[in-house]
Amino acid sequence: MTSKTRAPNVLVAGALLGQEMGGVRRHNAELLSRANRKLSAGGGRLAILEGRTKIRLPHPEQYECLKSDVPDSPPWARARHESKAIKKALREAQPTPFDLVHTGHLPAPHGLGIPISLTLHDLRKLERFPQRLVAAPILADSIRRAAAVITVSETVRAQVEARFRTTRTRVVPNAADHLQVLARRPVAEPFLLHVGHLEPRKNLELLLHALARDPGLPPLKLAGGAKGGAQQRLEALARNLGVSERVCFLGPVAEERLAILYAECAAAVFPSRIEGFGIGVVEALRASAPVAIANAGALPEIAGSGVPRFAPDDASECARAIRATLGLGEEQLEEMAQGVERYSWERSAALLVDIWMEIARPTTAASRPP
Repeated sequence: MTSKTRAPNVLVAGALLGQEMGGVRRHNAELLSRANRKLSAGGGRLAILEGRTKIRLPHPEQYECLKSDVPDSPPWARARHESKAIKKALREAQPTPFDLVHTGHLPAPHGLGIPISLTLHDLRKLERFPQRLVAAPILADSIRRAAAVITVSETVRAQVEARFRTTRTRVVPNAADHLQVLARRPVAEPFLLHVGHLEPRKNLELLLHALARDPGLPPLKLAGGAKGGAQQRLEALARNLGVSERVCFLGPVAEERLAILYAECAAAVFPSRIEGFGIGVVEALRASAPVAIANAGALPEIAGSGVPRFAPDDASECARAIRATLGLGEEQLEEMAQGVERYSWERSAALLVDIWMEIARPTTAASRPP
């Protein structure tokens, strides 16, 4: 039986699947579970090559996990160990060999002898000097060797195609139908909400400056874990701007609490400079929460034309966009919610499996890497 008449056997490089919850882990948690079921129903299989750090996906027992000693950091150590560990897993895959390897991190593994699919969430590593001096050739080499390059938005797809002159790109968007939608219930003390990691690319300093420019704006709640010293830097800026009492750091929040925050917030605001998709935007819009976004990255594509926007470097414009979104009516919010119903994890998983079906080929003992 060939890969054209059965679903492929897929090995997922999972050394980074032990990371804390964020957009990338959400992407993997929602897609891999659904893809696993679809592959199994079609006579295929999905296995995850686990690194030293155990995977942190919901219901890990549903996956076939292969053990390895691949570290999740530093990147050079992970890259050095990962290709060897994958080759070993491919050699030992009996009685059903793998047809392809899927990875969502760089560099892509070398010398496997079977097709690779590569997911790119964004091109953030190319934004800053000198990081891009190292990242650009790694990206170019990985894209060249991938049988399919998967992006999470048309925006990132266009960036990849323009920069790397490839036509092997496919879009498998993220979604937000993992989160329960509650009825809107504005509270006595209105608040603005941002959902996402506290890190430089999220551009959260702009929200603090917007609060300082417009003292009448509601206070801000930041839901998400901090990376590095991001929270300390934001706290210091809030003190300097005199808005400390109007900023609340919630840290990571459970999904049940997040659904409540979307239902209760006066507006959700997303000022990111770099965003390959924007799961929080879709979560908020599905919940019929008023939303304002930076006019940057994939946010305009994902949110649609009716959502108030602002330049990611203009605090006054940000404050005005927040004011505009606070004034949106129920009918407008319902239209915006309907606009993001096109995003579905089930549909995206079907797209992913279709891509794997397209690029997979049967692997014989003779063609497996040494």
